[in-house]
Amino acid sequence: MTYSRGGVKIPHIIVEYTDNLKEETNISQLLKSLNEVLIARASTFPIGGIRSRAIELQHYYVANGSQDDAFVHVTLKIAGGRSDEVKQETCQAMFDVVTTHFSEVFDRRSLALSLELFEFSETGTFKKNNIHRRYQ
Repeated sequence: MTYSRGGVKIPHIIVEYTDNLKEETNISQLLKSLNEVLIARASTFPIGGIRSRAIELQHYYVANGSQDDAFVHVTLKIAGGRSDEVKQETCQAMFDVVTTHFSEVFDRRSLALSLELFEFSETGTFKKNNIHRRYQ
């Protein structure tokens, strides 16, 4: 069992999306595709630490609220220690997945897509994970 406080470079993906998109897209497939971006970079992002989740938003307000606008916001949370080049390339690859995934939806409705990188602070970050053993 691994116990750690900071140091482990865990990647978490959080996809927030408005509920008016749920019938137009496959969010589970999006999560899988985003995971694959990180899995392809396993030397930088340990596979056993990858966590992806989606949050369907039922309460939101977009622009002036007069249209059936939609949005998707992806947050990638990682521990510090990676170069700016690695972070930029990874985020671009993930945003490419998002824009490709929603390309048909984007062509037929008002939709805002965004991605944000957040680096965990080692202070106050605690983890317990035995999944890493499978990938060693």
